[in-house]
Amino acid sequence: MKIGIIGAGAIGTTLAQRLSTAGHDVSIANSRGPETIDPAALSTGARAVHADDVTDNSDVVIVSVAISRVPDVAHLVRNAPAAAVIIDTSNYYPLRDGHIPALVDGQVESLWITEHYGRPLVKAWNAITAQSFSENATPARTAGRIAIPVAGDDEQAKRVATSLVEETGFDAFDAGSLADSWRLQPGTPAYCTDHTGDELPEILAKADASRSARRRDLAIAAAIERTEAEGPVSSDYLVRLNRAIY
Repeated sequence: MKIGIIGAGAIGTTLAQRLSTAGHDVSIANSRGPETIDPAALSTGARAVHADDVTDNSDVVIVSVAISRVPDVAHLVRNAPAAAVIIDTSNYYPLRDGHIPALVDGQVESLWITEHYGRPLVKAWNAITAQSFSENATPARTAGRIAIPVAGDDEQAKRVATSLVEETGFDAFDAGSLADSWRLQPGTPAYCTDHTGDELPEILAKADASRSARRRDLAIAAAIERTEAEGPVSSDYLVRLNRAIY
């Protein structure tokens, strides 16, 4: 498939590497130009392109940007082919530079993003840390393989996303509709806790929207304090911290 990735951060870089390795025709773009793309993202065959070209003729468009950048990239998504599957990896965090209109704790941010893009989307790769995504891929049918939840309303689009998740080295788990994707957001037990597919049904059922924002903020504060005291934290530390708090 022809896949365009908008966003060249840690998740976007790993996606470019894994999906190119799987044989897809992958292009990746950021807001600063193709010459600024980390060579690591291109190491397995992905191409760096200008943002205005990244969705051209794409079968799949993956958006991996901070939620504050969603309005900035919306026109790129809207310009994608009508049949393209749109996959989003973002999460809602409090913004330091202002309020996102109509977005408050407890609202499903995926629905807000859909309104901006004017396109249905699938949520995937948002509920795993960048470190774990980079370090913990395993072959299919590996015992204890980490599962990545996939949420969306279009079954065909979800099948495409499921296949791609599997190709990046993780089991894909059907987490229901886009309206249910709040169960995959920061502060919920399924968020960045590296569970298996067998464990996820019970884990998702434990999500409590009334508590998730406070738990999210506690985890962020603990991770920042540890980083300031001891330097960058490991993916194992983040997973253990999230499991304990969420």
